Amino acid sequence: MPDRAKRPPSEALVDLSRRLSLLSPRDPGRSEIVARAASAYGISITTMYRALRELNRPKAIRRSDHGKTRVAPQAEMERYADIIAALKIRTTNNKGRHVSAARAIQFLETEGVETPEGLVKVPPGLLKRATIDRLLRSSGLDSARVTRPGAAVRFQARRANELWHFDMSPSDLKQVEAPLWAEQGRGKPTLMLFSVVDDRSGVVYQEYRCVYGEDAESALRFLFNAFAAKPEPELPFQGLPITIYMDNGPVSRSRVFQSVMGSLGVRVQTHLPPKPGDRHTAARAKGKV
Repeated sequence: MPDRAKRPPSEALVDLSRRLSLLSPRDPGRSEIVARAASAYGISITTMYRALRELNRPKAIRRSDHGKTRVAPQAEMERYADIIAALKIRTTNNKGRHVSAARAIQFLETEGVETPEGLVKVPPGLLKRATIDRLLRSSGLDSARVTRPGAAVRFQARRANELWHFDMSPSDLKQVEAPLWAEQGRGKPTLMLFSVVDDRSGVVYQEYRCVYGEDAESALRFLFNAFAAKPEPELPFQGLPITIYMDNGPVSRSRVFQSVMGSLGVRVQTHLPPKPGDRHTAARAKGKV
């Protein structure tokens, strides 16, 4: 078998290929040129033809097994990567810090992790940090993409009375006389602005009410007026909405409020901001959005 190291250099093969391209494919002189070149380099004619075929053949930049581990089956390595990604998510604090991949691998080797399928423990030296980082990036489980917030999508109801935004807030009108029904010993009532906004049309209905805090009775009285037909012909706001969107406050947690809304077939959906400083979605009813 001819030695592969005796194959002619690339520049000689390029020159030979150029000379052959000047002749027709059936020219008998081609065989003679190839035979003389093979004899000059001390290789067989078959080896010369093979070298010519491989000259213009595209070669892959990476190996055929690029991205695949060889120390263990691919499915097993991906499972270890999933467990390490779960450990990072589970140990993430409010500042975004979490356990490192090296520390997670060490924990898997020494203590193991309890999963629904049982205890998972890795033999020492099987997992490498670079391999785990590559698997996490290829599967989309790296910390940058896992903790990336989702895209903000502007929601809008398709029809009127499909979604109402309900909110109660203290009014800016501070100088008002105390009502006759004010109870002695409970202090001064708070003047609050009750508002609902139809998400589709943007029509707003508001009322001022003096209340002792946010209570279900005042909210139900206001919503009854919002549901009912209005005497003003230019205000067509009426009817039962499908969903009422409101803050997660005392009214939404009231059993009486939930019972009345359930009897009317109105679904109550609440929103709780993830952080104290975040903006409430129901603030749209107050004109802040």
